[in-house]
Amino acid sequence: MSGRDLGRVSGYESWDAERAAGIIAGHAHREGATLPILHALQETFGYVDTAAVPLIAEALNLSRAEVHGCLTFYHDFRKEPAGRHTVKLCRAEACQAVGADALHEDVLRRYDVAWHGTTRDGQVTVEPVFCLGLCACGPAALVDGEPVGRLDLDTLADALTERAA
Repeated sequence: MSGRDLGRVSGYESWDAERAAGIIAGHAHREGATLPILHALQETFGYVDTAAVPLIAEALNLSRAEVHGCLTFYHDFRKEPAGRHTVKLCRAEACQAVGADALHEDVLRRYDVAWHGTTRDGQVTVEPVFCLGLCACGPAALVDGEPVGRLDLDTLADALTERAA
């Protein structure tokens, strides 16, 4: 499934340079506009297409390297659309202490993805995150932005089923 197909599965708009230029223009006047623009593009398209980099650079009078550096520094910005559901697995020390690393290996194997990967059917994207603040309930995750504590393969499957309903 291509990145553009994933965007349609996820419910985001398909990448459109003209639409992106309008979003960029709407935020270009702001102080420190790069991050608001990147967030707005990701909220619209589900990711920040590499074609946005020169558009942002030109609008903000920055180099492409500066925009690319900002885009790649923050791990929450995606370069491809996510799947319909996003699972963020906590990799912090408290979750590691209660078996998160082994669980993560099982999750990646079950869904046949690598970190930041999306299942072939475009349903699930699995991403690492460092500390969700659920240290007493580890291993923990966010499933479509909702916290899930005491995570195991069954609770993850249940959470995904619940979100799909």
